[in-house]
Amino acid sequence: MEFGKGFAFIERQKRMIIDGEDFSLDLLFYQRISRRLVAVELKLGKFQAKDKGQLELYLKWLSRYERQEGENAPVGLILCASTSREQVELLEMHKDGIMVAEYWTELPPKKEFERKIHTLLLEAQERQVRRRLSSTKETPAGQLPGQCESGHES
Repeated sequence: MEFGKGFAFIERQKRMIIDGEDFSLDLLFYQRISRRLVAVELKLGKFQAKDKGQLELYLKWLSRYERQEGENAPVGLILCASTSREQVELLEMHKDGIMVAEYWTELPPKKEFERKIHTLLLEAQERQVRRRLSSTKETPAGQLPGQCESGHES
């Protein structure tokens, strides 16, 4: 079954045996455009830091046993009832190919929904500013990498 832009459903409750223990990944998809497996873990409660470790294990297993030649490394998505934004940011999950998202079972009242969207927009803008600042801090303007401020090699 295919849906969306090049996504194909592969398996529900993908079974993995690691060191004789059974594990199961909630959902597994294949994204044709990026040529990679997409692992999805569903959580009923709030995101917890241990969820990252669980999904990292699954991604490593998929990379070793399911990834085919020419495919990119698998990525993961943790869907949970609520997120811990600071934990997600501190864990730098994007570097490991893992994203976290909240799901809603019903839309909140209009005012609350607008407030939530506004907050998300502000947080995204703040992240962009922090990224720009951190990239400009790496090398001062007019200075080549490897030089100190006087222009000599460090």
